[in-house]
Parts: sequence; structure tokens; C-alpha cells
Amino acid sequence: MLIHRPRRNRRNEVIRSLVRESHLLPAHLIAPLFVIDGTAQRVAIKSMPGQFRFSIDELVKEAKELYALGVHAVALFPVIDEKLKSPDARESFNPQGLNARSIRAIKEAIPEMMVMGDVALDPYSSDGHDGLVDGESGEILNDPTLEVLAKQALCEARAGADIIGPSDMMDGRVGYLRAALDEEGFHNVLIMSYCAKYASGFYGPFREALDSAPKKGDKKSYQMDPANAKEAIREAMLDEQEGADILMVKPGLPYLDVIYRLKENFTLPIAAYNVSGEYAMVKAAAANGWIDQDKVILETLVSFRRAGADVILTYFAKEAALLLRK
Repeated sequence: MLIHRPRRNRRNEVIRSLVRESHLLPAHLIAPLFVIDGTAQRVAIKSMPGQFRFSIDELVKEAKELYALGVHAVALFPVIDEKLKSPDARESFNPQGLNARSIRAIKEAIPEMMVMGDVALDPYSSDGHDGLVDGESGEILNDPTLEVLAKQALCEARAGADIIGPSDMMDGRVGYLRAALDEEGFHNVLIMSYCAKYASGFYGPFREALDSAPKKGDKKSYQMDPANAKEAIREAMLDEQEGADILMVKPGLPYLDVIYRLKENFTLPIAAYNVSGEYAMVKAAAANGWIDQDKVILETLVSFRRAGADVILTYFAKEAALLLRK
């Protein structure tokens, strides 16, 4: 006689809902959005079907729609005109630049929306790297970069950013930014640290959307080796000690084990970035009729929650919120 029948807990949807271990809500999601100059612009991103580069007026409309669906946080990524890029990335801290104007516009239109500003130099650098580049050796300069990152973080905080997201992977940047923010009175601005950002092949569509690929070399000297997991613990430990409020793993799907390790070892909230390459693969497979897109979207996002992510940055945010509403 069978005593243990696990299927009893799967018999119908009511029972399945009662015993479900991981739950997904729109409130768990942050929507990354791309911003361009101009007005009345929604420029489709070819490698990311369903995603757009928004002018600021259209960005505000999109943010309002997201907020109404229960997605109450956005992360902004400005597409900077090539003429404004320079070796010192000075446009990154321009108070009248596209980034600062975008933050202000959303906070003025939807004060309750949490706005996350990206902190890295690659969108603004003529070299396309996250840090300053030594012109002779090609080395990515760590400590001089911190000064520029601090100026960028302060620019975003002054514009109204609620969360600062340093994605540059320079050593010591969380502590440097925390000190700069606190010194100017921005004690309540959170730092969501990209503590485990890997040198991944899954960023291709994002770099096309942002036009931020390195002009020379690669990012392996500062982004993490995909073969390493214990190193992520060390990076997270340092960022926690330096004052991070949330720890992020990027990319998401290939690094579910890293998300789990961080959740098991730290009490800080854990974030996962469901990146552009992961998004594009689902869209391409769905377009060919190979997968059920809606099921895969929700299954993917639940996998992050199951692994331990409290927060998920995803280009599926709007679609997922609509699916969850159903």
C-alpha cells in the first residue's frame, strides 16, 4: 500500500496554490528602460522585440503604465549621442544631460515610482569601457574612475534617483559612492550593487540598444570570470561591508547557483538581472513557435524567486505584470 502520495498536493489549483513555495508579484520586478533625446519617439530595438528607446515624454507614459500594473520601479539607461562621448566621460555627471532629465521627469510625473540610476561610464565613454582607460597601456584605471562614478551618482541623486546601481565592477566603488552620497546628505538613497557581474556573452542586445560596446579589448579585467562562484561571495562580502543595501547577480539564468549562494550567505536582499540575451532568446524561440512564450516568461521569473532573488530586473516586467493580472 502506498502511504506517501506527493501527487495529492498537486491535485487541483487550489491545493497547488496553498502549498506553493515561491510566489511572483509585479512588486518584485524592476523594468529597465532605454532613453533617447527628442520627443514622441518610440524606436524599436531590433534585437529585443517589444523593447524600445523612449524619448522622455514617451518614457513617462511607459512608466505610468508600468506603475498602474503594479511595477513600481524602473532602471534607466540613456542612449548618449556619440558627439557627447569623451575619454573622461564627463557627460555622465551633466546635470542637464539626458540621464538627469529622465530621472527628474519620472519623479515629477510619478513621485511614488522608484527610479534606479545606472552608475558606469560605458554609455558616456568614447572608449566604451565602464572605467577610465589609460591611453598608452589600455589598462582600465580603477581609482581615478571612482571619482567620476561619485560625480555621476551625485548627479543622479540630485535629480531624484531613489536607487544607485553601480554596474562598473571597479574595486571599492560601493564604499566610495556611499561616502560621497552621505557627505551630501543623501543618506536614504539606496545602493544596489552589481556585486557579481560576469563577463558574459548574454549582453549583446543591450550593448546594441545602448551603443556601448568597448571600442578596443573586452571587459574581462574587471567583470567576473563565468567559471567562478566562490569569488562572488568575496565580492558580495566586500560590498556589504562598504554599505550596499541590495546585492545583485548579473546575468540571471546562467547564474542561478550564484543567486542561491548569496541568499544562503547574506541577510541583505538579493537581486537578479534577467538580461537582454536571455530576453532575446525567449523572444526568438517564441517567434518561431518553438515555445509557449507566456509560460516561459513566468517560469523564468519564478526560477529567480526560487533561487532566492527578492528583486528581479527584467525586460519582461510589463508582459509579466499583465500575465499575473490574468
